Amino acid sequence: MTIEPKAPTSGVQLVEITAENEGQRIDNFLLTLLKGVPRTLVYRILRKGEVRVNKGRIKAPYRLVVGDVVRVPPLRLSEDKPQANVGAGLTKTLEQAILFENDQLLVINKPSGLAVHGGSGITLGLIEALRQIRPQSKFLELVHRLDRDTSGAVMIAKKRSTLTALHDDLRQGRISKIYHALVVGHWPKRLLKVDEPLKKNDLKSGERVVKVDPEGKVSITEFRLMETYERCSLIEAKPVTGRTHQIRVHSLHAGHPIIGDPKYGDEQLNRLMKADGVKRLFLHAAELRLRLPGNPDRLIIKAPLEPGLKNALVKLRG
Repeated sequence: MTIEPKAPTSGVQLVEITAENEGQRIDNFLLTLLKGVPRTLVYRILRKGEVRVNKGRIKAPYRLVVGDVVRVPPLRLSEDKPQANVGAGLTKTLEQAILFENDQLLVINKPSGLAVHGGSGITLGLIEALRQIRPQSKFLELVHRLDRDTSGAVMIAKKRSTLTALHDDLRQGRISKIYHALVVGHWPKRLLKVDEPLKKNDLKSGERVVKVDPEGKVSITEFRLMETYERCSLIEAKPVTGRTHQIRVHSLHAGHPIIGDPKYGDEQLNRLMKADGVKRLFLHAAELRLRLPGNPDRLIIKAPLEPGLKNALVKLRG
């Protein structure tokens, strides 16, 4: 049985988990169940213990089991903001950005500036746009996420079984995600890995900043130098773990922040590089390597750089 999305209600919901949702994280389950509810509210009711599974408190990483009874508290939204409509321009952009599609998976070359999902003041993200563009699709869910300013390959599952299988592959390290980044200075050829724990810090302004911290979570990124220019380097980054802002913070820790990064970057060089055409965060999810459920063949999907960044590299080489 498929769990149908429900609007926030004034009463308690009790939802029994079937095989369709087994293994899914409780936070992702709630985000799917409660369409239109801000992510911040979903995580707040989890943090406060208002969501119960089998009458007990749980945390966001909890994975559902068949027969679990999930208690969802009454939810009242102070303001019901209508979702923005997808314009013809965005529809065309996304249709042209399809890198791969079959009956299990859709892979999009996400443009920089488009969030993967709505929330925190964003009414329309990639997944909401795709659901509008494809109303006939019964199931479309993000397999993973990219920062709003990061471009490149994003996987969207078209079946619950595919989503569950790919989530398991991500946890087991069986999916390779390869990024390209332009960083400040000359990256040393021998610098092949940064293994430093990362911790999230929420500032009073509400902004989230990630820092290297001994008390943080284990975080590992593998690096490879691709090209060196006069004052910057093009590198390949392969995150072994999947922490928030991992590549950006590990690059900064190595002494080579990513160009165009407004949060962790070099403000002065960012301004200079704008003249060379780098007007955004130069971090791009360039390649995915994975196997789909039931298919032994390895799938390699490459996402080309947008023309603006390609032209910037040509200018740097010249």
